[in-house]
Formats: sequence, structure tokens, C-alpha cells
Amino acid sequence: MIFDVLNKNGIQYTRVDHPPVFTCEEAARVVPKLPGAETKNLFLRDGKGRRHFLLSVGSHKSVDLKALSKLLGVSGLSLASSERLAKYLGVTPGAVSLLALINDSSRQVELLVDEELWAAEAFLCHPLVNTSTLLIAKAGMGKFFELTNHSPMIINCPASSVSH
Repeated sequence: MIFDVLNKNGIQYTRVDHPPVFTCEEAARVVPKLPGAETKNLFLRDGKGRRHFLLSVGSHKSVDLKALSKLLGVSGLSLASSERLAKYLGVTPGAVSLLALINDSSRQVELLVDEELWAAEAFLCHPLVNTSTLLIAKAGMGKFFELTNHSPMIINCPASSVSH
């Protein structure tokens, strides 16, 4: 389905297939090198479970959720459960990517993109499964966000000094 959307809307991509990957570390070992920014995508919720966020940062960055919570003015920011991930973005852990916004037709997920990542010319993302990676130019991602009615909030995402 995601390929139909990309093709129908003229969003060009390069696709590489690979064994399943569940972490950025696995992806770095298994996915062939492509000329785009490697992304880490976190599906987050506030303490009451009323607001949901898809946060995309460079794969090397560890996120300080407490500081991000303050930046966004929300309390109790944490990783959302796999059940919430399936409900809101229609994917499983390991397959979270910017392209999962195609499944958020009711626009209940807020898109956050780290400014350092947004400076890249192209992005690497999973096409809703963790057995392929797509390289999509920034202009193509912008067009995809328009199609899904998601406006990225570009933020200076606070980094944690602790590696995850």
C-alpha cells in the first residue's frame, strides 16, 4: 500500500531489502549504506495518554524525554505501548518510521522532527516493515507530509547524556 501511495504521487525512492532489523545498531550492521540520514523514530505519549507524538531524530541521538516533555509543555512523556503503536500508526516495534503517518488518517499523532535531522537532504525510513529501507529526498518527504496532513514541528530535541 505505501508503495502505491508513493508511486501514485510521484514521490521517488530507492529501496533496499534486508533481514529484519529492530534497532538502529542492527540497521547500521545490516542495511547497505545509502546517501541519506539514518533516522531513529520514537512513538511517544503524554502521561494521560491523550496526546501522541512521532519523534524522528538522527540514529546517533539519545533523547532526554524529561527535557523534551518540558519543551513540549506536556507531563509524563514516555514511550507508547506496542498496542498504541498498532492502533495509531498501524505498525509494530522495529517498523516505526515517518511513513507510518499514512495510517494516521484521523491526525491524532503530532509529528516532531529534530532540526539536526531536518537539515539532511534525504532520509532513510522503513516502508511500514523492518525488512526494507527506503531513501527519500527531503522534498519527497515534505510532499508525503502534505498528503497525510501532518505538519512537522521542527524542534531542537534535547539529547540525553546516557546512551540507550
